[in-house]
Amino acid sequence: MPISQQDFIHLCTLSRLSPPLSEQEKMKDQCSRILDYMDKLSEIDTGNVEPLYSPAVQSCYFREDVAVRRSSHEAILADAPQTDGTFFIVPRIVEGK
Repeated sequence: MPISQQDFIHLCTLSRLSPPLSEQEKMKDQCSRILDYMDKLSEIDTGNVEPLYSPAVQSCYFREDVAVRRSSHEAILADAPQTDGTFFIVPRIVEGK
């Protein structure tokens, strides 16, 4: 079923395409063929087919959930511009009484 010019322009607007006038007829025909192919695919009986997350074979590898200290306190403080040896020192942004 051919796509109308109005539908083609609407499709171009939605997809943010601005094909030149010389290419529009060719692209409109290509869109029509794609939609015809999708119609053929919808005729296939997929009632007995399990939904597929990905065509690649997926294996789920679980690791033990263990808390691990990756950086030491000293290493983290070493990257700070100012510390007192235990905490970060930052400028006061709220006036206190």
